[in-house]
Amino acid sequence: MLKSKICEMLGIRYPVFQGGMAWIADGKLAAAVSQGGGLGIIAAGNAPGQYVREQIRLAREETENPIGVNIMLLSPYADEVAQVAAEEKVQVVTTGAGNPSKYMETWLGAGIRVIPVVASVAMARLMTRCGAAALIAEGGESGGHVGELTTMALVPQVCDATSLPVIAAGGIADGRGAAAAFLLGAQGIQMGTRFLSAQECSIHPVYKEKILKATDLCTMVTGKRLGHPVRSLRTRFAREYSKAEYGGMPDEELEALATGALRLAVQEGSEEKGCFLSGQIAAMVKKEQPAAEIVKEVAEEAEAVLREALQWVK
Repeated sequence: MLKSKICEMLGIRYPVFQGGMAWIADGKLAAAVSQGGGLGIIAAGNAPGQYVREQIRLAREETENPIGVNIMLLSPYADEVAQVAAEEKVQVVTTGAGNPSKYMETWLGAGIRVIPVVASVAMARLMTRCGAAALIAEGGESGGHVGELTTMALVPQVCDATSLPVIAAGGIADGRGAAAAFLLGAQGIQMGTRFLSAQECSIHPVYKEKILKATDLCTMVTGKRLGHPVRSLRTRFAREYSKAEYGGMPDEELEALATGALRLAVQEGSEEKGCFLSGQIAAMVKKEQPAAEIVKEVAEEAEAVLREALQWVK
């Protein structure tokens, strides 16, 4: 069986995390992933603390296995959600879009393992000094907010820069990607886009269909002008936004154009106004299946690939 330090640290069966996707990763999905032996993560996004508390408790009704909460540090509710995570004593907190240093004492005091998402070596070193338990190195192949470095370039550099276990994210959809991540030095993987096809994922049917019918060149990055690049499916909305971005639209109007776009994609499947976040591996997602099956399938495929890799060593 595929095992790593991260499994021992967190008490999970497989070194597979489900990404904290805003508006998508709720208690139902997180519980299904955790029950299947991975680490399910509830996304706080811009939601208030009460919503996050409800989702944590919902997940705990479905599984006794460890669960995590992803906190987007730019959220106006970040302080509130950080306190909820401590009060509910979730096993793991992952963070993004900022420095979680001011919350570390509270979280560590509650026995929480803090695993920040990093997109650079500098941030990896900073988070190591701050008391993180592990790091998620996320390359620009991922969906949502992206950095400059690819997973192939980022992961080994982060592994070299820290003594902490590293979880690789971005561009991983199956056992081949997982095996490659382990060979780069990672102790686990995180997937977001692959879990969009999970039966327990409650995105709009239009969104799920777009993922299942995606092609290799189906994504694009917008938002660079405002300093917040985002990878999404190449839809009517994304193309119109890109035209506006480089067509001289004022920053305030551009920001307003994107406001609420993810929610419209997730809840309404809106072609005209919805932003369908997706990683570059969308075309590799071929079927809808239970989250637990996805976790087990990827782990078993990775183990088989790693065993086969021995043929190259003579």
